[in-house]
Amino acid sequence: MTSSCCAPQATDAPSAAIDAEDLAALCKAIGHPARLQLLRHLIAHGDCYFGSLADVLPLAASTISKHVSILKETGLIEGSSDVQRVCYCVNPARLGQLKAMIGAL
Repeated sequence: MTSSCCAPQATDAPSAAIDAEDLAALCKAIGHPARLQLLRHLIAHGDCYFGSLADVLPLAASTISKHVSILKETGLIEGSSDVQRVCYCVNPARLGQLKAMIGAL
C-alpha cells in the first residue's frame, strides 16, 4: 500500500474559477520586492505623489517609475494628474480581486 505525503483536505465549497492569465499577471506585478513595498506603502498611507514614492525606496526615480507603471498596468494602483504632479492610490476593487483569486487556489 502506498501512502501519500499530502492527504486530501476537505473544503467547504468548491474553489471559484479563476482566470489563470490574470492571476499570473498580478502575481508577476507583486513578484518584485520593490513593487511590494510601493503597494504596501500606498495601502498604509492612502494616496501619494510620485515624489513621495521616490522616498520610499533607495532607487533611482526612473526605476521607481517603471515599477509604478507595472503596478498601474495590472490595475493594482491608479494615478490621477493635477497640473504638475501625479497622485497614486491603491485600486481597492482590484486588490480585492487579487485576494479572492489567491484565496480560491
